[in-house]
Amino acid sequence: MTTYTTLISPAQLVALQASGHAAGGHAAGGKPCMVFDCSFDLGKPSVGRQLYEQVHIPGAVFADLDQDLSAKHGMPSSDGSVAVSQADQPASGGRHPLPSRERFAVWLSSIGFANNMQAVVYDRNGANFCGRLWWMLKWAGHDAVAVLDGGLQAWQAAGQPVAQGAEASHFQTSFALHPPLRRLVTAAEVLAGLNSPDQTLIDARAPARYRGEVEPLDPVAGHIPGALNRPFSENLGADGRFKPRELLRAEFQQLLGERPADSVVHQCGSGVSALPNLLAMEVAGLGPTALFAGSWSEWCADATRPVARG
Repeated sequence: MTTYTTLISPAQLVALQASGHAAGGHAAGGKPCMVFDCSFDLGKPSVGRQLYEQVHIPGAVFADLDQDLSAKHGMPSSDGSVAVSQADQPASGGRHPLPSRERFAVWLSSIGFANNMQAVVYDRNGANFCGRLWWMLKWAGHDAVAVLDGGLQAWQAAGQPVAQGAEASHFQTSFALHPPLRRLVTAAEVLAGLNSPDQTLIDARAPARYRGEVEPLDPVAGHIPGALNRPFSENLGADGRFKPRELLRAEFQQLLGERPADSVVHQCGSGVSALPNLLAMEVAGLGPTALFAGSWSEWCADATRPVARG
């Protein structure tokens, strides 16, 4: 029985669904599979669900970056304080703070995802958002998760069926957390490692944002001192799929120079678009590597932390 842990093609997903069954289905055979649509729009957060309802892979569950894959921001009480339960303590800072692993497990259970399932995640945004769920499942100790290479566009180009509207809900499960398979790095750890050969930061933002020439989302422009720049879009070819393994490997090795691959910590603006870089390094055979999920939005929120420009 094949387990997919990085990328999966439309043809492989079709075969997987035929040999096993979609979550909630009744076909005999291999491992159950649940497909997730993670489409999103940072400028208009409600657009993701609208796009999903217009067209999605049949049976796919919608995973909302703000509502499902980020921590809820607490509501202030009358005295101005914010009461947050232990389970709701975010696991990172920044504009899209990670929920706790426990809160994430509650969501997975609520939508019917179980430990024996293969997850397949996709979006229509160049893998910019589905990488978040891919990484979070690894972080929850679940290795059987893959990104649909080329996203919804590749699925449709292959002539595969699509659906509209809502999907039937699944029976609740009891997803059990296991030891994390990927490393989450804090702002304090990044600060402590700024001048260490054991840490190599890779910033996935566009070059102009990295250089500090523009900053449309955060209050401070610039980058973490010493960070290398590789925009996440550079991992994809003209067809919207990830570049071949050997090409990705060559590009990352050129970027890193003498720096070891296992020293890499990925970051971006809020810990989301860094993940195509992290995934690409694994496709290239250079991973796994670490994630600073709070990224620039958490880093620049503290004026005592150094900022570089240019």
